[in-house]
Amino acid sequence: MLLNPHSSSSGSSSHSRRPRVLVVAESANPVLTSVSLIGWSFSRALAEVADVHLAAEIRNEKDIRAAGLGRMQFTPINNRRWQGLAWNVAKVFRGGTALGWTTYSALATLAYPAFERRVWREFGPRIRAGEFDVIHRIVPNAPVTPSLLAGHCARVGAKFVLGPLNGGVPWPKEFVHLRRAEREWLGRFRDVHRVMPGFHSTRRNAAAILIGARIAWKEMPSQYHSKCIFVPENAIDAAKFPKTEPRPLVEPLRVAFVGRLVPLKGVDMLIESAAPLAKAGRMRLDIIGDGPEMPKLKQLAAELGIAHAVDFPGWVKHGELAERLLRSQAFGFPSVREFGGGVVLEAMALGLAPIVLDYGGPTELVPPGAGWSLPMGPRESIIRGLSQRWTEIVAHPEILKETALRAQRHVFEYFTWDAKARQMLPIYDWVTGKRAEKPDWGIPFGFTSVA
Repeated sequence: MLLNPHSSSSGSSSHSRRPRVLVVAESANPVLTSVSLIGWSFSRALAEVADVHLAAEIRNEKDIRAAGLGRMQFTPINNRRWQGLAWNVAKVFRGGTALGWTTYSALATLAYPAFERRVWREFGPRIRAGEFDVIHRIVPNAPVTPSLLAGHCARVGAKFVLGPLNGGVPWPKEFVHLRRAEREWLGRFRDVHRVMPGFHSTRRNAAAILIGARIAWKEMPSQYHSKCIFVPENAIDAAKFPKTEPRPLVEPLRVAFVGRLVPLKGVDMLIESAAPLAKAGRMRLDIIGDGPEMPKLKQLAAELGIAHAVDFPGWVKHGELAERLLRSQAFGFPSVREFGGGVVLEAMALGLAPIVLDYGGPTELVPPGAGWSLPMGPRESIIRGLSQRWTEIVAHPEILKETALRAQRHVFEYFTWDAKARQMLPIYDWVTGKRAEKPDWGIPFGFTSVA
C-alpha cells in the first residue's frame, strides 16, 4: 500500500496524543554537515509532531543549545573519551580527515557501544517505566554499527526503531583503482560485520528498521525484511532551501557542484565534460567545496584552457549555500560511489536540474523526468555522456525548466524534514500497534507518484 506522505496516520488511527519518542543520535549538530546535520534536522523536525527527548554526545551540546531546542528536550551524553580516541586514531591512519572515511567509521563503531551504555544508564529506568512510546536511533546510520539498546528495549517490552540505515555501496568495477587514492583499504573487509556480535541481535530486537537505499535493502538478511521500511535518510530544510522559480537558460549555462574535492566525486570528469562548451563561452562551472584534489582540478581546468570558466570558491557555509547555488541552472554530481547525496536534494529544491550517475544513492533521489541519471561505465563514457547532456540542454533550453519543476515537486512532497517527520507517525503507529498495515512509499521513495 503506497501512502500519502502528508497524511499523519494514513487514516487508520487518530492521535489522541503526540507519540513520546526518545531519539538517540550520537552525532546531532546544527552547524555541521552530513550525518551530524541529519541527526539534528531529523530530531528537530520530529519534535514538531511528537514529544521528543534527544540524547546526543556532549560535544554537540553547545551548538544544540545555541540553535534552540524549541519543544524538544535534550540530554547530553558524555562519551568523549572513546569517541575522541576513535577520531584521533583514525586521523593517523587516514593521513588527515578528508580521505579514508571507512577507517573512521570502523573505529567509531568499536567506540560506539560505550555511548549506548551511557544512554541506557541515563534512560533505562524511564524506558522500563513506559515513559516513551518509541526509542528511535537515527544515527549512526551505518549498517555495521550494532545497538545494545535494541536488546535492552526488547527485554523490557519497549519499541525500538533503527535507522534509516545506509552505506556499503560497492566500488564500481570501472573505478576500483580509486579505492587506493581514497585510502579505503579497510572497505574490502566490510562484510566481516555480518559475523560480529550484535549484527543479528540488533535486527532481531528492532520493532522496525528504516532502510535508506536499495543497496541497504539488498544487504539486509531476508528474515528481517518484514520489519523494514524504505525511508532515505536525507531531506532538505525548506527555510534554507526554499522553493524558487527555476532560472531560464540565458547562456552561458551555469552548472554547480557541491562536495568534498576527493577522487571519488568525479569532479575531474565534470570539468572535462564541460570543456567544449566552456571554450566557446557557452558554459561555466561552479565547483563548491574543498579537499586534496583542489590543486589538481585547478591545473586540469588550466590545461584544458577553461580556467576562466571554472570557479573554485572553496567551502561555502551551509546557511549561505542556497544563495550560491541560485547562480546556476543545473547541478552536476558525477560521484562514482555515493551513499546518500543530500546535496542533490538541496539543488533540486532550488530549481536546479540534477545530473547524476545511475549508481548508489543519488540516482534514487532523481525520478524519471526530474533529472538525468547517466549509466555507470568507464571514465571516457561518463565524460562523453555528460558532454552530450550539456550540449542537448544548450540546444533545447526549454527542457531545463520542465525538468527542474518536476524535481522541485518531488522534493517538496517527499523530502523536506517536515515531510519526513510526518512519515514517521504511521511508522510509530505501526510498531506500537495502533496501525495494522506496514507503511510503504515505494522503492525508490515516491517514484510511483511522479507525473
